[in-house]
Amino acid sequence: MSTDDATIQVRIRELRQLFNTIDPSPFGERDLDPDCEEFIVAWARELPPDRPVNIAIHVERERPAPELLAGVADAVRSHFAREAGMQDLRRRRILREARLALAIGLAALILCVSAATLVPTRGTLGQILRESLVIAGWVVMWHPLEVLLYGIWPVVRERRLLARLAAADVELTTPPPATA
Repeated sequence: MSTDDATIQVRIRELRQLFNTIDPSPFGERDLDPDCEEFIVAWARELPPDRPVNIAIHVERERPAPELLAGVADAVRSHFAREAGMQDLRRRRILREARLALAIGLAALILCVSAATLVPTRGTLGQILRESLVIAGWVVMWHPLEVLLYGIWPVVRERRLLARLAAADVELTTPPPATA
């Protein structure tokens, strides 16, 4: 695949390799095989983010029934749409936990800074205690700030990638029909 091409080439021997074999859902709602999904997502990460994604699935040995062929593209897009939805739920959960951690951190910071102002500054021990309380207050803020400033972005990027895959054009090719 060239860097100008936004098509992910997937080669499988049989159509069933594309889907998770232990998933009891109807065909159109089945999850992709984890290895196949990982392959597609890994290639999608390498594609330019401003280009639409195409997925070309080549079934090399089997010629599936026409009713199965008709549902493959929708099933692939549906899988990635569900995965994007799961990432969105994950993002919301992380933000909810970060807000709670931020509230706790701010309360602890206020308590530590307030306590530091009450410590007498006479002597080395007083200065050490005062500075320790201020530092402890800011250390408590570390996790909420880390999540809000840096931790959420990988989830947001993954959701965008999965949404791009959910909107991908999916083309399925099979071997020509056997001639008698």
